[in-house]
Amino acid sequence: MKLKIVEYPDKKLKEKSKSIEVFNKELHQLLDDMYETMIGSNGIGLAAIQVGHTKRALLINIPDENDEQSVDTLIEMINPVITHTSGVTTYQEGCLSVPSFYEDINRYESITVNYQDRDGNTKIIEADNLLSIAIQHEIDHLDGILFIDKLSYSRRKKFEKEYKRMQKEKKLHKL
Repeated sequence: MKLKIVEYPDKKLKEKSKSIEVFNKELHQLLDDMYETMIGSNGIGLAAIQVGHTKRALLINIPDENDEQSVDTLIEMINPVITHTSGVTTYQEGCLSVPSFYEDINRYESITVNYQDRDGNTKIIEADNLLSIAIQHEIDHLDGILFIDKLSYSRRKKFEKEYKRMQKEKKLHKL
């Protein structure tokens, strides 16, 4: 079932997500619904908080060379913790919770993450490039941080102005 994505400036996005202790059908259903929501919204990542659940769960599905996202390459991370970082890179990020806005954000180039899968099994992944960036972006969501929070003061002010204008235009188109 496709879920409603929580959009900026909703204060829910600032909440810190809680660790998941129980790995059951309810969690599996949430993960399945999140996947449907992410794919249906043309996203490559989605954190549970973005669909209104304060649980430390996220999904990542990086498109392949044909720009397709297969369920076979889906990564589900429960209670992720970054244990190692290296390098710095800049990538133009967007967010399903901040629609139609993109900005260059600095992230670690490579990361190592410990996490659990949907059944509670412990996993470790080493990620670089877009996968590393997407994981960091989604983990930030779990900590109540949006990519726009990483903008400089002047760029953030410009964003606020642009975003208000875009929201007004969106309302006018609905009339």
